[in-house]
Amino acid sequence: MHVVWDWNGTLKDDLDDHVAALNATLPALGGTPVDRDTYRTEHVMPLADFYARLLGREISEQERAISNAAFLEHLRARPVRLHDRAVELLSLVQGTGHTQSLLSLCPHDTLVREVEEAGIGHFFTRIDGRTGPSGGSKAVPLARHLDALGLTTERERRVLVIGDSLDDADAAYLNGAIGVLHGEGLHHRDRLAEGGYPVAGPLADALVLGCWLIRFRTLI
Repeated sequence: MHVVWDWNGTLKDDLDDHVAALNATLPALGGTPVDRDTYRTEHVMPLADFYARLLGREISEQERAISNAAFLEHLRARPVRLHDRAVELLSLVQGTGHTQSLLSLCPHDTLVREVEEAGIGHFFTRIDGRTGPSGGSKAVPLARHLDALGLTTERERRVLVIGDSLDDADAAYLNGAIGVLHGEGLHHRDRLAEGGYPVAGPLADALVLGCWLIRFRTLI
């Protein structure tokens, strides 16, 4: 089995960081601060669509560029914190002989720096962040990620993707993998459940559920 982990909201515990970054940029666009629950209920990607939902209007290209830059600047200033038991779960996967990698739509340089700061880079056979413009689905980056890992055929793809967004699950199933979402990330669990994908509570439960689904797939 190979596990592909998401970063923001999954291994990285950064909901409060995202709320703070959003609240630091909303006033300049005529918006008002939001709380954690509102963030998780309304959160969509790309970021421009998220601002539009909160503001009740589309933002201009100039506003998008300025707000995205300010948002990322605020995030970069925050220390990296991992979700409870994240290191334990990474160690468990490694200790049982499975491989794992990290795929994120955050900028690649930022991802690498944060993983180094967290001290968990040794767990992953590959780390890929975004190298192009923001926005878009994770499906194509995941396909490239799996190809680079040599997981190119259906027979070889005993792949589990763990994330916190419907896009993570969409990307997984479009690439022949199993996708399991956890409900303690950047998106509210009720919204995730509406997508019809497997959803667990804590990160540990998502890993257990995913392992069970992978095992079930090999039996049929």
